[in-house]
Order: sequence, then C-alpha cells, then structure tokens
Amino acid sequence: MHPISSTDTLPQDADRALLVGRAWQEDANAGPVLITVRRGEVIDLTEYGPTMADLLERDDLHNVVRSAEGPSLGPVDTLVANSQMTPPQAPYLLAPCDVQAIKACGVTFAVSLLERVIEEQAGGDPARAKALRDDLQALIGTDLSQIVPGSEEAASLKRALQETGGWSQYMEVGIGPDAEVFTKAQPLSSVGFGATVGLHPGSKWNNPEPEIVLAVDSQGRVRGATLGNDVNLRDVEGRSALLLGKAKDNNASCSLGPFIRVFDAHFDIDTLRACQVSLRIEGADDDFVLQGESDMREISRDPLDLVRQTIGAHHQYPDGFMLFLGTMFSPIEDRDGEGQGFTHHLEDRVSIATPSLGTLVNSVGQSDKLPPWTFGIRELMRHLARR
Repeated sequence: MHPISSTDTLPQDADRALLVGRAWQEDANAGPVLITVRRGEVIDLTEYGPTMADLLERDDLHNVVRSAEGPSLGPVDTLVANSQMTPPQAPYLLAPCDVQAIKACGVTFAVSLLERVIEEQAGGDPARAKALRDDLQALIGTDLSQIVPGSEEAASLKRALQETGGWSQYMEVGIGPDAEVFTKAQPLSSVGFGATVGLHPGSKWNNPEPEIVLAVDSQGRVRGATLGNDVNLRDVEGRSALLLGKAKDNNASCSLGPFIRVFDAHFDIDTLRACQVSLRIEGADDDFVLQGESDMREISRDPLDLVRQTIGAHHQYPDGFMLFLGTMFSPIEDRDGEGQGFTHHLEDRVSIATPSLGTLVNSVGQSDKLPPWTFGIRELMRHLARR
C-alpha cells in the first residue's frame, strides 16, 4: 500500500486552518514538542505552552498559532513520511493531545446502538449477529434515529420493549436521558498518525470506530477537534458490558490525529455538526477493501450536550479532555466466511477522513507485540524539567 501524502493528510483548506499537534524530536533532550503548520512548514511552539493542555488554555491561542515564532522542524511532508516508516524516524507525528483525559461517548448513533444490542445478545459470537440483526429490526419497528433521547417518545418505547423482552442496557444509554461517557485511554497513551493501533490478542471479533474528537479545555470550552479511532473489541464487550475497560483500553488501542484544528471563523461546532466522516479499510493479506461513511447529522445527541454531560459541577477536568463523539459505522460485511461479519486482519490499513480535519491513517497490529507504552506523566515531567 502506497504511503499517504501530506496533501491527503491535512485539511482541504490547510492554507487557512489553525492546526496544532505534537511531534517527537530527537535532539539533546529527545521527546515531544508542540507544533503548528504554516505554509507547509512545521514550527515548534513549545515555548508557548509546555503541554498541549496549556496551549489550549491560552486566550491568545489564535495569535500564537498564526504568528508566534519558533524553530522549524522542516517540511510537513517530511514529518508525514517519517511517521509512516517502521519504526518511525524523528521528527514524526504523535497524538496531538498529552495530559488531557481521553473520554468517549457510546451509542450516540442509531446504527451503532443496534450493533451494541446485537453484540450483547450474541454473547460475543459473530455467527449469531445476522439473525439477531433481523429479529431486532422487526421487534423495534421504528427508526431510532428519529427519537430524541430522554423524550416521552423514548420512554414510551422503553416501556413497550420491556414488555416484549427487547430492552437493553445499551438502549438505556442510547435513547435514555443519560449519555454513556467512559474513559477510553490514559493520558499520553494514545498513538498518532502513521502508528500501529493495537488489538488485544484474545479478540477474534473487532473493528475500527471512526469518530470526531473534541478538544475541550478545563473550563469546558471546546477549542477544536481532531479525528480518532476508538478501536473496539466486539466479542469482549459482547460477553459483558462490564468488560468495557478490557474491550477499549489496551496498548495502542486509541489513535488520534493528525492535528487538532482550532475553532475560528472558518471552522466551528456547526462545521462538525455537518461533517461526514469516511472510513476505508485495506487488507494487506487478502486484498479486502471496505468503505463507509458516518454522517454527523444523524447523531442522536448534540456534541455540546455530550460536553455538558462530561464536565460541570458534577465533574471537573483541570487538564482538559478529549471527547470521542461516537460512531454510526460498525462494519458488518462478511470477510472470512458467510455469516462471520467483519473483523480485522493484522496489517490492515485504516484511513479515517473528513475534508475539514484531514486524514488519520494507522495500520493494525497486536497490542502485546507492539512497542510498550513507556512515556507517561513522570517521564513527561522529567523531559519538561530538562527543557
């Protein structure tokens, strides 16, 4: 598979986009630096915020990204190419967040809601999914995407489904008053553009989850957005929702990038509300290709409502947080045999894209075979002290 160019990686209107990110730099004090992209050149902004969380708190963020001076790391083409090497060659792109909490919302689209119910009822067995999908659609008999979560119509449907045995804990968070918000990964554990994402070695039924991810500061202000892959183990969570942590949080199982695009006059929350997020999966060993799209206009809860359900008087995030908004796209096409549905093969390439944010590209590996996560909070503090 051919490498992805910087033209495909950056937003279509990259010339006016305010982009911030992180890169690994090999110098006297090897480690992460904060960066922006101007006219095809990568500029080090670390002087203006030791962490991405600090940078996103600045009231003069726009001015810093547009015009602050800093050392050059070279052409963005070089970093994009370096990031796709195995192993990557410095300087290369990292996940654009650092000490922020990594939160995620589940079942915010009707299609993904049905798939979660199917996982639950299938008990992790992909062979049962098709029959269950047909039965559930007949049982529900309504378009879930038209139901407002927490409404009287939702409560009425809940009562009807309880009477027929069709209610589920996933239906509760899908159309009930409270959203599902969980911790996807630990600060600094996410991987970035070009890296390999990890599957737990025990999983036999899994998939990517392409999503838009909000960058929110400590005051609850949405400062920008990026793309994310909320890698999911369908068989693990399908056995029990209490296994969500094991299904979601493994070595390299969270990918973000390539950059956070800062909100401004050309890009804001309304841009995201109208986005279409595309997914492309390319198999390295079987010539398999799958493509699909998620339309943000079909989300059941507004992005700002999901932010409010995450942060407020009930819960503070002093370092800010990244918030996955959920996906409607759960690949179900048969790959390895009739009735088996989709699951990853090792070395698949996953591309997640939308014109205003660019393209996030990752290959697929096994969590226990990938480089271990070693650069945590304490190592970051040592690195910053040396700077």
